[in-house]
Amino acid sequence: MNDDATAVQRIASRAEVLHSEALQGDLQNNLSRDSISALKASGGFRLLLAREFGGDEAHPNEFIDWVIEAGSHQASAGWVAGVVGVHPWEIAFMDPRLQEEVYGSDPDTLTASPYAPFGNARPVDGGFLLSGEWPYSTGTEHCQWVILGGNVTDANGNPPEGPPDVRHFMLPRGDYDIVPDSWNVMGLRGTGSFNVRMRDAFVPSYRVCEATQVIDGSLAEARRPDSPLYQMMFGVMFPAAIAAGTLGIAQGLLRKQRHYVEGRLSTSGTIARQDPVYLHRLAAAEADLDASVCHLRTMLDALYRQVVSGRRISIDQRLRFRRNQVRATDRVFESITPLARLAGSAGVQEKNELERWWRDLQTAITHMCNDRDGAYTPWACHTYGSDIPPAAFF
Repeated sequence: MNDDATAVQRIASRAEVLHSEALQGDLQNNLSRDSISALKASGGFRLLLAREFGGDEAHPNEFIDWVIEAGSHQASAGWVAGVVGVHPWEIAFMDPRLQEEVYGSDPDTLTASPYAPFGNARPVDGGFLLSGEWPYSTGTEHCQWVILGGNVTDANGNPPEGPPDVRHFMLPRGDYDIVPDSWNVMGLRGTGSFNVRMRDAFVPSYRVCEATQVIDGSLAEARRPDSPLYQMMFGVMFPAAIAAGTLGIAQGLLRKQRHYVEGRLSTSGTIARQDPVYLHRLAAAEADLDASVCHLRTMLDALYRQVVSGRRISIDQRLRFRRNQVRATDRVFESITPLARLAGSAGVQEKNELERWWRDLQTAITHMCNDRDGAYTPWACHTYGSDIPPAAFF
């Protein structure tokens, strides 16, 4: 980027574009070209990208701030910013040959996911044959690559004895299909999170990495030992991106709620901006949002300073981060819910943007990274010396 503005400042300057394109994104179940162009032009997708490919290797909070800012103007744009924008972080410690393929000619190349191991990969000479179908591939029609989770089988396609061998497989756009009409949902419609599928797609070994090595940080330590950013742990960075997307939506909803309160007159004649109950709940929700954003940024800054000093992030810290990150998003959702009820029937009219923001927030909170049991229970098990559930996302 050839100016001194930050990614946050650039995306803020495109706020009207994002806002005006939100309804179009919902109607077409995908981000509009203008919305994705605004995200790209802001430079936010380069924040976590390795420097040798034109990236910034920025402080994680710069990325979080960009996602929240984008999401505060258009929920789906912020969600895509978080999910798609975090992938350069992992790709930075994948095989150098793959990194060159993805970013060598274009640092703004976008990659989708998801990581859920819904595919099966059969070993063959030089790699694997991957088959399966994955839902929730956010922003996928705007992406040229995808990272998919899959289980390695034996040569006959049977699961091996013992624990599953889960790996991340990276494929270029021509090697998989996007399933049409597979994203019909209540909220975040504009994210275009369609299913992707393929049958016996060949994935060379250098485009594959072991999920355990990604999650425990050993792959980043081996490939990027001198970069603090890539020592931040998958179970910190990916949930942080989801939390930022959620908090951005909450910020946009509360901004709209403030405007709504100014003109709100109930059928009983109550003026919302003079109603102490309404004002109390609005103030509490805004305070909880500020606290949650501060909480997330403070945790990330502390962990980043730790890895800068050369110290690893422990399992205890990763579980603590997940506990607090989920509480940050849940706190805001719990505070905003009473406001949705106070908005009355006018608040659920399609012509009123409140209903769209509310639907988007309810959809965001269902993501596994915002799941309370998935974060609180593992933390408690760890605290009391019990086995951590194998599905824990940390």
